[in-house]
Amino acid sequence: MHITDIIGKSKPTISFEFFPPKTEHSSQALFQCIKELEELKPSFVSITYGAGGSTRELTHELVIRIKDSTSLTPVPHLTCVSHTEEEIFSILERYAEHEISNVLALRGDPPTGDAPHDKSVDAFQYASELVGYIQKFKGSGKCTDQRGFGIGVAGFPEGHPETPNRILEMDYLKQKVDSGADYICTQLFFDNHDFYDFQERCRLSGINVPIIAGIMPVTSAKGLLRMAELAAGARIPGKLLKAIDRCNGDTESIKRVGIQYATEQCSDLLNNSADGIHFYTLNRSDATKGIFQSLGLQR
Repeated sequence: MHITDIIGKSKPTISFEFFPPKTEHSSQALFQCIKELEELKPSFVSITYGAGGSTRELTHELVIRIKDSTSLTPVPHLTCVSHTEEEIFSILERYAEHEISNVLALRGDPPTGDAPHDKSVDAFQYASELVGYIQKFKGSGKCTDQRGFGIGVAGFPEGHPETPNRILEMDYLKQKVDSGADYICTQLFFDNHDFYDFQERCRLSGINVPIIAGIMPVTSAKGLLRMAELAAGARIPGKLLKAIDRCNGDTESIKRVGIQYATEQCSDLLNNSADGIHFYTLNRSDATKGIFQSLGLQR
């Protein structure tokens, strides 16, 4: 189903994000997680794409397996980095053949470590260019929807780490929307005021597509540090830091605090008519299920 139909049918949307497993053991654990979260009937699930396309094949395999063996609607990530136009076309064609109707288009991160990357050889330098190419793709008539692929793009409530000028940031985001993006899914954040400010900036800039809020529950002190790294320096509110500090390092207490904090975030977002909530699950189901139960989110 095209993402615009999904959002129109089930607003507010509730969605989950997974990353491709690299071992058989982690693959089994992930599908146990997927099985448990499938019961919650999410609007869709997204699957990440490693830096520099490092998990490209793993992403494709996971996307197709989810499509073929579950009732879930997969939305694969697709990035500009380290890709030729021919490779992008081949990927889209493969998804179209498997009746996968939506993608999340990102500029992407360069390869990690010492792997070389010459950005000048990438077919698409910016996400807006990738969006425009995907929007025009019809897969030789293979797309099941005459509108082509549904396309999502990323938004940054706390500001894009490489664009300190917030006005210019909105210009770049509007380029992605004007190129054909159907919705925005935000990076994780911990202060809802940042999301509401971002939402208002979008509307003032003429960006009127749905904006889905990205939420990642804290489940450990180590995980909190990892989140800050993943989100390029996410701001951790003092209120949350104090609550975690009171746990004195107790793992279960930190987990309960994190789930409670995320639950309050989600409740406030829903009460203020957010278009949707996207959970960064880290391939685990317990925190997300706990939030669902607390909010009474029966789908």
